[in-house]
Amino acid sequence: MIVDCAIYRDGRRRQGPSDIVVALEEARDSVDAFVWIGLHEPTAEEFDRVSAEFGLHPLAVEDALKAHQRPKLEVYDDSLFLVLKPVMYEPEGDTVSTGELMVFMGDSFVVTVRHGEGSPLAEVRRRLEAEPDMLRQGPTSVLYSVSDAVVDHYVEVARELQLDLEELEAEVFQPAGGDAKNTASRIYQFKRQVLEFRRATGPLGGPMERLAGAGVPYVAEDARPFFRDVSDHLTRAGEQVEALDRLLSDILSAHLAQMGVRQNDDMRKISAWAAMAAVPTMVAGVYGMNFTHMPELRWVWGYPAVVGLMAVAVVGLYRLFKRRGWL
Repeated sequence: MIVDCAIYRDGRRRQGPSDIVVALEEARDSVDAFVWIGLHEPTAEEFDRVSAEFGLHPLAVEDALKAHQRPKLEVYDDSLFLVLKPVMYEPEGDTVSTGELMVFMGDSFVVTVRHGEGSPLAEVRRRLEAEPDMLRQGPTSVLYSVSDAVVDHYVEVARELQLDLEELEAEVFQPAGGDAKNTASRIYQFKRQVLEFRRATGPLGGPMERLAGAGVPYVAEDARPFFRDVSDHLTRAGEQVEALDRLLSDILSAHLAQMGVRQNDDMRKISAWAAMAAVPTMVAGVYGMNFTHMPELRWVWGYPAVVGLMAVAVVGLYRLFKRRGWL
């Protein structure tokens, strides 16, 4: 569906026709005007008219309709096609999810196609309409502002994930050790969230570097420093994601090492108690073999002596294991 359709002339939003064909004609009749159309999960029928009127490339149209694309920048004869993946963080479940945002940009138009929730287009449009000087740069200002909003949100999400990681780290290294099975599950789930994040940030580096360089059609030359700034922010977000992934791997290794140490401690305790139980069992087994001729069988102090011997042996073993830290 078409969420918004507006004509911008000389940095100001103008009251224009709701019909996209007329809006595009009015924008092309003026050198300082362009039309911005926003769509949300359009059907093939809804998008056919837009693609036909704006001359969008069929391959880009197919990508915009099917979604599930990697971040990329493609240059066609009549337009640019940029794919972004906005990232959403849900504090309730400590989960990361991604949407998709496609931007078609030509000489006098911008078409944005949104899939999923959480895309910052409404806020970007409001902010741009409050900055006429920026809007006077034409469609390039929209492309920059959308990219900047998406990448800035990457940094915010990375900050939230860092806080969650610190909580997880404290749980792993707490003296009690926590629930080992639950902790391992949380670490694995966290790595899945970081992987989802990396799929959004990693492939976007190339397109931002191209937009920051020269030779990309429909992008104003004086906009290159702005895209370099977006590229710098993206690099910082990517470094944060890489740091999160490395820390998670280290925490997982530390957790597995802790589990191994605890298992060794448990085995030593079990071995110590088994050794203490083995001595009286052996003595009792010897005197329970029912042979006729055995020493001390008719000795008055035989029973107390044997019981005392077992007690002394068990106490001696207990003190030995305690001194060595096995118990």
